[in-house]
Amino acid sequence: MIESMSHQHCRPPISPSTEGAVRDFYDRYPYPQPIDSLEKYRRLWQDGQRRRVDHHLCWPGRAYKEEQSILVAGCGTSQAAKHALRRPAAQVTGIDLSATSVRCTENLKRRYSLDNLDVRQLPIERIDELGKYFDQIVCTGVLHHLADPDAGLAALRRVLKPDGAMHLMVYAPYGRHGVYMLQEFCRGIGIRATDEGIRELIDALSWLPPGHPLENLLREAPDFRNAATLADALLHPQDRAYSVSQFFDLVEKAELTFGRWVRQAPYSPCCGVLANIPRLKHLSPPQQYAAAELFRGTMVRHSMVVYRNDNPDTMLQPAGLFGDAWLDYVPVRMSDTICVQERLPPGAAAVLINQTHTSKDLLMPIDSGEKCLFDAIDGNRSIADIAARAFPSSSANSQHAIAARFFERLGQYDQVVFDLSQIHNVSEEIDQRVQIV
Repeated sequence: MIESMSHQHCRPPISPSTEGAVRDFYDRYPYPQPIDSLEKYRRLWQDGQRRRVDHHLCWPGRAYKEEQSILVAGCGTSQAAKHALRRPAAQVTGIDLSATSVRCTENLKRRYSLDNLDVRQLPIERIDELGKYFDQIVCTGVLHHLADPDAGLAALRRVLKPDGAMHLMVYAPYGRHGVYMLQEFCRGIGIRATDEGIRELIDALSWLPPGHPLENLLREAPDFRNAATLADALLHPQDRAYSVSQFFDLVEKAELTFGRWVRQAPYSPCCGVLANIPRLKHLSPPQQYAAAELFRGTMVRHSMVVYRNDNPDTMLQPAGLFGDAWLDYVPVRMSDTICVQERLPPGAAAVLINQTHTSKDLLMPIDSGEKCLFDAIDGNRSIADIAARAFPSSSANSQHAIAARFFERLGQYDQVVFDLSQIHNVSEEIDQRVQIV
């Protein structure tokens, strides 16, 4: 039933000149706004734990390593340079349709001596021309601007290694309702992507009535304060959005398989306000995710990790804490997690917050015993070791029962990722299967 309620934002028919129109648009209005300095970004990613979390989001069962081949598909003005800066041991390739975006990226490459970065002006559909295969592909904010997203994603799948991972982000329809209203408004009165058109748009937005669906985005998204971002959002020549169900269809059609949401809590029937709706738990996971999108109503994008459907790794993402193997999982704290100990709800010793969540209900109160478990997380200890350290006087069965409930919730609320590489022989078995493939 939920699939039948999905909605595709309606756009005019795609013309054969869409690629040229998109290329010309970004040559004139490069996005994101070009920058000269990556120092703040460099400092942020000097944190080795942040890089490790990023790795285990994609590969829980694979030991962390810096050496990878990474493709940033549709890299814009700086995204490929950022990946090369944060992963100096990786070989990063950035491609983009826009000559201006490539030039901006080349400028950052020279400024920061990024010898591990190769940048090409190339559409995604022609990625085979590079003759390379990649451990990781990052394609965020791009597929929804292609004339044929199916062809673009199929091309990326062809250059993804069998055991590789892909990070995809596409626009979501319901939270962008106000954006699409303003797009129709601009088309209707003839505002186009020109310098004069952008000035007219900025002036018109200053008169936007209170309560308009776009109002919250304008107020809360700092990106909307510059002209390039407004042009990208409201005057783009090609833009579509995907509901959860449509995103799954896109991925499946490309012979890829869902791994996880980059941030899981907003989609989980066990987190926040959705935990108060028992019926959700009886649905299949894709139906739960689709229902969460409809109920929350404000999602503006969907970001997921996907794999080839013939990936030889059988431990891509843990489905939960089952059997005995989970006791050897090593939890690693998410880098954006904070532990608040002031103005707490009754009975709570702290509240855990992932600062990347935009939904204000996704707070995780924890009691004093759970805080002992949380405080013992150091990125090296297994769950069994943490439980024994937190509750030394309790029986093993009691320790494990408390730990199972707590660490399951930590994963659901995006407070930790799990490193499964310490489980006996997992890494060796995966390596052997990859060699066979």
